[in-house]
Parts: sequence; C-alpha cells; structure tokens
Amino acid sequence: MDETVLPVFATGGNRFDNGAIYVGSWNKNGQMHGEGQLLLPDGTKYDGCFEEGLYNGLGVLTFSDSSRYEGEFYQGWFHGYGVFWRSDTTRHEGEFRGGQIYGFGLTTFSDNTHGFPRNEGFFQECNLKRRKNCPDVVQKAQKVAFMARKKFVPN
Repeated sequence: MDETVLPVFATGGNRFDNGAIYVGSWNKNGQMHGEGQLLLPDGTKYDGCFEEGLYNGLGVLTFSDSSRYEGEFYQGWFHGYGVFWRSDTTRHEGEFRGGQIYGFGLTTFSDNTHGFPRNEGFFQECNLKRRKNCPDVVQKAQKVAFMARKKFVPN
C-alpha cells in the first residue's frame, strides 16, 4: 500500500457552500476519501471511490442530461477501462485517459451499429486513429463497468 494514501477517518455527510451534497467517508484532512456519493447542484451524481477529494478507483458518474460513465477514475478523470453512454444511447467501451476516449475501444451508435467502416481500434483524443479489432479491451471495459455498477448503483 502506498504510504502517502490517508486512511478513512470518519463517515458522514456535508452540504457545501456551492450546493453540492456529499455522503460518505472522509480523511483526517476533511477531504472526501473512501466510498461515497456526491450530488452536484446541476444534478450530476457520482457514486464511487474518492481519494483526497477526487474521484479515484471504481465509480459511476451520471450527468444531468442522463449521459453516464461507469468504470475506472484517476485523479478526478475517467481514466482506465470503462463504458460511456451519451444521452442519445451512443456508447463507447474501452480505454479512457484524462477524461477522454484514448486507447483501444469500440463505439456503438444509437441505432446499435458500429458504423461503416467499423469504429473499433485505437482512439486518440476521442478520434479513431487506427482500425483494429480489440475484443479483449471491450470485454475488460464491460467487466469493469459491470463491477462499478454492481457495487455502487442500487438495484
């Protein structure tokens, strides 16, 4: 375990000055840390893991327009494997970096097609750069999203 990670110190809720509401675990410095739920004033909701005040680890982020990301976070960003659904039901399953589609993955459009030619391969800054089948990455993204949903979204 990284010794710089602060342990969970307390659990409870807080309403912030900006109207955001957090219920969950805190570290001794008063930062969201561990598992919790954050509801932002615009209706955006995050259920998942925090580290020193930032989304970090598994989580589910649902935006006010009903678009949604399920998967891994790092330092407040979508980062790692996950699935992102836009409000029009277009989805991307794969790798993310710094809050963007970056790495291998597959895009499925709202009509349940993948486009022609197929939108599968290596993406950089949300754009398909190189076509390549990557079923292992898609499967891992689906598994991580399922784990986040199962852990943090009530049935």
